[in-house]
Amino acid sequence: MDYFNIEGKRAIVTGGSRGLGRAMAEALMNAGVEVVLFATSEKINDIVKEYNDKGFKCHGKIVDIGNDNERQSAFQEALKLLGGRLDILVNAAGVQRRHKSEEFPLEDWYHVINVNLTAVFSLCQMASKEMIKQNQGKIINIASMLSFFGGYTVPAYAASKGGVAQLTKAFSNEWASQGININAIAPGYMATDMNTALINDTVRNKEILSRIPANRWGTPEDMAGVVLFLSSPASDYLNGAIIPVDGGYLGR
Repeated sequence: MDYFNIEGKRAIVTGGSRGLGRAMAEALMNAGVEVVLFATSEKINDIVKEYNDKGFKCHGKIVDIGNDNERQSAFQEALKLLGGRLDILVNAAGVQRRHKSEEFPLEDWYHVINVNLTAVFSLCQMASKEMIKQNQGKIINIASMLSFFGGYTVPAYAASKGGVAQLTKAFSNEWASQGININAIAPGYMATDMNTALINDTVRNKEILSRIPANRWGTPEDMAGVVLFLSSPASDYLNGAIIPVDGGYLGR
């Protein structure tokens, strides 16, 4: 069982105040990992207090990861909070914008690409420099079903998540030999705030459920097992993989 022991490891989780990011961060803390949560809202302070009151080692940083200066500063501050060591990075933050493709505003395109792809590139790069020194580290990116498909009215999101998948593979080619395992999780249709419009659309909801062999939407808690696996020594020979957590959707 030592293959799955990550007690005492140190992690940064972006998008840690809600949804998939929070569920994965909580899974890591339950396994004994000290975590710094990145979030855009001041409610992260209450969340951090809640976890510390439970006995977890948790810190929070309010940061717009789409802002280059804020992102770099927050990373360095997080590193200090973790005692100068980073074992795990989970890039879970993401944004979504919906418009007809022919009407998609360029401003929204830039925003989605910046948060979902450029920030992931930058955080992976900063983390890699620390992990290469250690000859050890786990980077877990969050891809999507739209890393495989094109989606509908979400061209920027589809492009960003396709990019995350390819970026993960590209980085693994260079960093696997330096002790870094970088992989991505591709969540299926998850019951989170980002998918509220789909859940409330009776036609699309029915279409989606009809293709999921598990016959239900996923939940943030469904991400816990795979993030623990990818953070642990059990995944030491896994590199550049895009792992669907989708209730069987891709196989249908």
